[in-house]
Amino acid sequence: MSNIETQLLDAQVHGFGRFTLIIGLVLIVLGAVGVMAPVIFSFITATLFAWLLIVSGLVWAWHGYQHGRSLMDWLKAILLLTVGVLILFQPVIGIASIALLFSAYFLLDAFVSFFLSSKTAQMGIRIWMIFNGLIDIALAVVFLLNWPDAALWMVGLFVGISLIFDGWALTMIGWSIRRQSKLM
Repeated sequence: MSNIETQLLDAQVHGFGRFTLIIGLVLIVLGAVGVMAPVIFSFITATLFAWLLIVSGLVWAWHGYQHGRSLMDWLKAILLLTVGVLILFQPVIGIASIALLFSAYFLLDAFVSFFLSSKTAQMGIRIWMIFNGLIDIALAVVFLLNWPDAALWMVGLFVGISLIFDGWALTMIGWSIRRQSKLM
């Protein structure tokens, strides 16, 4: 391996980190749970999302209390808290809303996967990143075509599927990093 290739590999290892393989395997297991129990996973996803909004709202409220001088300083906190509480008390409507957000997420994740495919070409796993991006595009299209009727089970199922493929891509990266670091 040339000096330039060694430096490139070192940059890639630092970019992904030592725990890439472990994180990939954890994502695969979580994804399998989502595929096996999609409705439950949908409610878990909505609940986690709601609590994330509530905690964010509380942080913004604290910031507004510390530094705010007008109603506009408090508007973001009020909006985050309101949406978070609404999702907690109306989880089915929250899941339908989250389904639309996930469609946008899957499209963005596809573009990130395509971008990473060019960065991981030297590691021999480019095809896995491209495949991950294509799966994300397919998930986004299916979400949009079946919304809102099937949102209750689709959120959990597709989050699970996405986690499996993201986990698989990270696992392949982790194995590649380990294999190439042993060759050095």
